[in-house]
Amino acid sequence: MGQVVVVTGASGGIGRASAVAFARRGAKVALLARGETGLAAAVQDVERAGGTALPIEVDVADHEQVDLAAEQVERDLGPIDVWVNVAFSSVFAPFLEIEPEEFQRTTDVTYLGYVYGTRAALQRMKPRDHGTIVQVGSALAYRGIPLQSAYCGAKHAIQGFHDSLRCELMHDKSNVHVTMVQMPAVNTPQFSWVLSRLPKHPQPVPPIFQPEVAADAVVYAADHPARREYWVGAPTAATIIANKFAAGLLDRYLARTGYKAQQTDEPAEKPANLWAPADEDRDYGAHGVFDDRSTSRSYQVWASRHRGMVGTVGALAAGAAAATVYFTRSRR
Repeated sequence: MGQVVVVTGASGGIGRASAVAFARRGAKVALLARGETGLAAAVQDVERAGGTALPIEVDVADHEQVDLAAEQVERDLGPIDVWVNVAFSSVFAPFLEIEPEEFQRTTDVTYLGYVYGTRAALQRMKPRDHGTIVQVGSALAYRGIPLQSAYCGAKHAIQGFHDSLRCELMHDKSNVHVTMVQMPAVNTPQFSWVLSRLPKHPQPVPPIFQPEVAADAVVYAADHPARREYWVGAPTAATIIANKFAAGLLDRYLARTGYKAQQTDEPAEKPANLWAPADEDRDYGAHGVFDDRSTSRSYQVWASRHRGMVGTVGALAAGAAAATVYFTRSRR
């Protein structure tokens, strides 16, 4: 019997790639998203990968829809083992160019969508004392950047929510686990379909990773949820650490470079998925338009998974260096 896995935002990007990654292990994957065409294509991907797919059209900003979706999953596939929150929306624009309704909508989807998904999962997992919830985060959960105030604010909110919930589950000595995966810049369709008021086509700040790198980290986190969070990619680690010790310097650096770094030289596309799915009549897939600039591997992810080995090797290297220095000096 394969795991029962729920993935929100499963019709594109990291959600789509994660659904396929779980399917390769024979999982039964519930695909939660809005776009009919994107969902249908995701079903084909999951089934080709060896999994069972259950598509459910749902707007994660509506808690009743999310709870009904969870009910359908358990009725059709069985008890939920893993719930992965990925779905989000965003607006690329300076803060004052984002309408209040647009800011609220981004918050409703990107933050409250995680809250509603987590609640639907936890209400079913906690009585069984079994299950894992994976929150897909971002380096921007720690470090806000210009032109993405609504998205960064929501990711910061998810981080605080995650910390609070994790403490509550530990207090209850629950065997339900929650973990968070902080992502780098990823080549997803979001840069072609989010609402943008930028003069040029939005882009992730390089270096850019393929969604499969992110998906592998999600699956690993689901299998090893005891850790409170995972950092994917050296840029994520560098951003979080630099913000901790030099936030003021980052403010000035991003004020100088952040606008240009988030735009290509190409004219902006017009599709926007803030209020309606951009993939209703078109399948965008897991990848965005930056394949030629994206990498499919991360050495930092490997090191993160093998911290004991890395520490041992580092200690041996340090010991060897110290011994070399000692014997060199003793011969003088």
